[in-house]
Amino acid sequence: MSTEETEPDQARQRPGREPAALDGPAGDQTGVPAGASVGEPAAGAAGTAPQPPRRVALLAVVAAVALALDIVTKVVAVAELEGEPAVELFGGGLYLVLYRNPGAAFSLATGMTWVLTLIAAAVAAWIVWIAPKLRSVGWAVGLGLILGGALGNLVDRLFRAPGPLRGHVVDFLSVLAPDGSVWPVFNLADSAIVTGGATLVLMALLGREYDGTRARDGEKRRRSGEATG
Repeated sequence: MSTEETEPDQARQRPGREPAALDGPAGDQTGVPAGASVGEPAAGAAGTAPQPPRRVALLAVVAAVALALDIVTKVVAVAELEGEPAVELFGGGLYLVLYRNPGAAFSLATGMTWVLTLIAAAVAAWIVWIAPKLRSVGWAVGLGLILGGALGNLVDRLFRAPGPLRGHVVDFLSVLAPDGSVWPVFNLADSAIVTGGATLVLMALLGREYDGTRARDGEKRRRSGEATG
């Protein structure tokens, strides 16, 4: 019998051949699925939490409600309060009295109506531009209130007397006095703008970004990038 016939089968294996049991899927010996690059995090890996949903719809709903309420209350105020004495509510805590305001919110910047019109239009355009990036509920509510209020007063400036870009805003709410001597006469659009601004300030103090992240998280990511770079 020849020596070759007595050699074990293992000796016939070609040099460098790895056992088939060690091969990964699709012959990839690293164990990484075919089509995935080494070092690339897999979907759902730790530290890659999904982003919050976009909040465009919420912003649009808040803005639409604020705008509708402002328009309706102004129409009613003009119809019911024009030429009438102030209506006292809550024991003098609030008065309903009609004023036509050529200035900004709370009767500021009187005589600069056309400038204020352009500013309101620019603010509305900026909010519409940033809307697709919104992923924070607080930011969406705050910007929605500001947008609705800005559009409410902008409608007055465009369509009320004495003419386009120069229209006077309808104000009808006066606190503690019927003549606005304690607090300037205002409307629901002014209230929406102030409330929206306060909401954005609160979001900033809490470290909440408009894209749904937190300021501290962004700082951690920045430091992590500097460390790995």
